[in-house]
Amino acid sequence: MSEARLPRQGKLVTTGVIVTIILVVVLVFSNATFLTIEPGHQGVLFRRFGVGLDKEHIYYPGFHMLAPWNIMYVYDMREQQLEEQMEVLSRNGLTINVDITVRVNPKYDKIGSLHEKFGIEYVNSLVRSEVRSSVRKIIGRYDPEELYSTKREEVQQQIQKDLEAALVNNFVELRATLIRGIQLPEKVRLAIEDKIESEQQALKYEYILQQERKEAERKIIEAKAKADANQILNASLSDKILKDKGIEATLKLANSPNTKVIVIGDKGDGLPLILGGN
Repeated sequence: MSEARLPRQGKLVTTGVIVTIILVVVLVFSNATFLTIEPGHQGVLFRRFGVGLDKEHIYYPGFHMLAPWNIMYVYDMREQQLEEQMEVLSRNGLTINVDITVRVNPKYDKIGSLHEKFGIEYVNSLVRSEVRSSVRKIIGRYDPEELYSTKREEVQQQIQKDLEAALVNNFVELRATLIRGIQLPEKVRLAIEDKIESEQQALKYEYILQQERKEAERKIIEAKAKADANQILNASLSDKILKDKGIEATLKLANSPNTKVIVIGDKGDGLPLILGGN
């Protein structure tokens, strides 16, 4: 009787083990083993019982099956926009409010390295601190007047260049840097605006004076040209030439059908005088 029960118990144990294994397998393949990566995203896998963070393999959008003990970290590869409002010091120590925006995204083939150093929240842990550092460093090279008027574009380019160099070494690409606003203390702003207006007026008056000087020079040159022409003409008009011109004019008048000619000699060598007409 007891001997008959032993095979039965052995079978029950075997069946129980098989059922347990099946349940474990079902549980494994039904719990956190299927993952879909959405468009615009990429994944990096942490293999708990393997190499650890697998930086060499990037998982692209689509359906993926994972062992439940592994962890997939999914990164948004689209541009991330960071807006910062900061108080910084200019070259002369004046406090300036700067409103700046940057757009970044992870380097497509380096999210494993990015995750190892900074993690999913890289925008806050890396980008924000680098933006603050670059803005403070670059703004500190300029005076308030330059920041407010003439050098704003240059400042923006300098921040872009400095920030780009810092981020590219940390596996992040900088797409754009934009200074949306620079706000100075009211008294300083008004003083700068008054100075700029005065400079514009001075430039306007200088332009008017230049035009007047050019016009005066033009008139002097024109008058000198006329004087030179008259001098040359007077020097070329001899008595003989004048007499020949007078005779030529008299002949033309004499040949006119509408003219009655009365010739009166002037002096001994004078030109004829023609009077009368129809």
